Amino acid sequence: MSPSLALPAVGPGFLNPEWLISTFGLVGILAIVFAESGLLIGFFFPGDSLLFTAGLLVADGHYLHQPLWLLCLLVVVAAVAGDQVGYLFGKRVGPSLFRRPDSRLFKQQNVQRARNFFARYGARSVVLARFVPIVRTFTPVIAGVSRMRYRTFVGYNVLGGALWGTGVTVLGYFLGQIGFVRSNIEFILIGIVLLSVLPIGVQLLRSRRRAGRSDHRTEVPRPARAGER
Repeated sequence: MSPSLALPAVGPGFLNPEWLISTFGLVGILAIVFAESGLLIGFFFPGDSLLFTAGLLVADGHYLHQPLWLLCLLVVVAAVAGDQVGYLFGKRVGPSLFRRPDSRLFKQQNVQRARNFFARYGARSVVLARFVPIVRTFTPVIAGVSRMRYRTFVGYNVLGGALWGTGVTVLGYFLGQIGFVRSNIEFILIGIVLLSVLPIGVQLLRSRRRAGRSDHRTEVPRPARAGER
């Protein structure tokens, strides 16, 4: 890469956005976006930082030589298609998904997290989940399990895919042309990762607090001993 831009590794080497893009190019970006949008095995991919880096690399002229509009269009198509597959999978599998045992790549807690998110936000969750890692992978599946009206799902799916796929990529493109951002790209990418997982951390903290209050309310009083009042 040019001396003016050196992207750091912000995670495991095989999940580093720059390495993924330099190795697999545009096809790799689309495959990862598709997988993270609806395949249960795609929850660990770095979708937000990947799209931001893709936009940044388009601006810098490295690895990706497609125009920005074409990159955004293809990303949106891949994101929408991934959610469609997730919805159809959930609709077909149904309640059996909640009885599936944990494995290395599948955790019931991820399904439950998306289920709670869906229950809280309803149809809007299809859009909002796009900006929450892990949840965005499982939410379309939960929408299918819940038998959300298909036309409603498609509308929210297209809207969410367009906002996320275009928004994050364009953000990377324009911020990548700012000197301060280019000089501090390591902190920018780390910040994106932290912002991505922040909603999950907040949700876990709230769940623990609710569980603690529930345990306190259901605590059984100790029987009084003889002579105690």
